[in-house]
Amino acid sequence: MNGLIGVYGAGGCGRGILPLVRAQAKDAQVVFIDDGMAPGTSNGHEIMGWEKFRGLEAPSKRVCLAIAASAVREKLALRCDSEGIGLFEARAANVIQMDDVVIDDGACLSPFVTLTSNIRIGRCFHANLYSYVEHDCVIGDFVTFAPGVKCNGNVTVEDHAYIGAGAVLKQGEPGKPLVIGRGAVVGMGAVVTKSVPPGVTVVGNPARILEKRDA
Repeated sequence: MNGLIGVYGAGGCGRGILPLVRAQAKDAQVVFIDDGMAPGTSNGHEIMGWEKFRGLEAPSKRVCLAIAASAVREKLALRCDSEGIGLFEARAANVIQMDDVVIDDGACLSPFVTLTSNIRIGRCFHANLYSYVEHDCVIGDFVTFAPGVKCNGNVTVEDHAYIGAGAVLKQGEPGKPLVIGRGAVVGMGAVVTKSVPPGVTVVGNPARILEKRDA
């Protein structure tokens, strides 16, 4: 064995990321890690539990965290850190990355993602199909972009935020970015024209906070 890469999560997210990992793996062995589905196979690859994975002998081991839930991604990233196992960046061959883009470890960048210039991206970023991040944006740790997210220039997206499919984040201004707060959720197709507080859900065009109503 010339190396071992574990795709953590054998569900839909993991099966979507698997081909990217396989294309990058070269001569490494690729397996799924999923305690809930092991033992078994999926898409031609073995599914094993964490304990088996960590116990296997290999010249190198890395893990790709293909888990949609950001809190679980963080927990598993800390588990890998404690075991001295590095995180693997899954990146489609047609991802476009332009100038002065810095990405922390563990990203999953799906086909047709575009990252333009002067961008800082935190740990374990998930950017799904056809998403883009424009100039002068700051993306926190464990952020998720669903397919088709349009993140325009001078936007800050804080840790654990989730941006739904087809959402549009309006461009901010230099020194005055549009901010999506920590743990906020931007609904599918929302058009965000002003900053979003931490922990809330916004929907619609223009996006507004989703209020809970009494039954």
